[in-house]
Amino acid sequence: MAKKADLLVEAKTLGLEVTEKNTIAEIEAAIAGATPVVAEEIVEAVVVAEEVTEEKVAKAGKRSAKAIAEAEAKAEKEARKEAGDTTSVDGEEASVAKGPRPVTRPRIERRGKAYQKVAALVEKDKAYTLTEAIALAVETSPSKFDASVEAHVRLNVDPRQADQNIRTTVSLPNGTGKTIRVAVFAPEADHAAATAAGADVVGDETFIAQLDKEVIDFDILIATPQYMPKLGKYARLLGPRGLMPNPKSGSVATDVAKAVSEAKTGKVEYRVDKQAIVHLSFGKVSFGAEKLEENAKSFFDSLVSQKPTTIKGAFVKSITIATTQGPGITVENFINN
Repeated sequence: MAKKADLLVEAKTLGLEVTEKNTIAEIEAAIAGATPVVAEEIVEAVVVAEEVTEEKVAKAGKRSAKAIAEAEAKAEKEARKEAGDTTSVDGEEASVAKGPRPVTRPRIERRGKAYQKVAALVEKDKAYTLTEAIALAVETSPSKFDASVEAHVRLNVDPRQADQNIRTTVSLPNGTGKTIRVAVFAPEADHAAATAAGADVVGDETFIAQLDKEVIDFDILIATPQYMPKLGKYARLLGPRGLMPNPKSGSVATDVAKAVSEAKTGKVEYRVDKQAIVHLSFGKVSFGAEKLEENAKSFFDSLVSQKPTTIKGAFVKSITIATTQGPGITVENFINN
């Protein structure tokens, strides 16, 4: 009876219509006949499921087989990363760093011996007076050549605002110490006066022919207002080099002789950059501290006069003096804001 009961349970699982009235032999025969059919139905169900899965995978895009595989690989990689598993996916042993961890030396130790020697003379946390800073800059120049002395002034302005985009010129009483090559683009009537004032290149049509060949052998270009339209086509050549004449810099002038004379005797242009900093070279180390200080004071007087009326609070944030290759020297903010 136990055997018949087990056979009835199996038959019921297969969905066969058999009862206790059937003999054991009949039940076994029914089960034997139904098993291949059920197996075929299971196989068909698996095939249908696979077809449905294939239909869900797109040919391209995020649902494509390639994209799905890449996503699974990425997820597996992230999981291994979080678990700290550094074993190679190919079965190779994980690489282990050998030796001590490299130590990054301080920046001062990565500089040359000459720089380190003069940098030791500058107190890092001290703000010097302008006179002290210039004298120290002359003393701490490590260069073998006649280095320039530079001022770097951080301003409390927004260069994106038109009224705060500072750009002007200043005449340094002792010059810059540099040989300035001046070109003049003006009518023929002004050529003689420009040449007498010291212009290195003077011309009109000849000068245009040189620009056509992209020949630039000058540091400053001075033009008369009526000749400015002719330079329009060369804006891409002159503009990036800072050579395009501009009324603010004094390079567009009706009196070309005066403009040339000022450019030759130390008239320089300065402007604020995108970081709201003004950089200006105001002389050479060979000038000596006294002449450099005269030039510096002329520059700072000019800078103060350019303070926008819309600025609230301090105009100057910080001042640093340095030579071409020398260390920076912090100057106390002596400007009355």
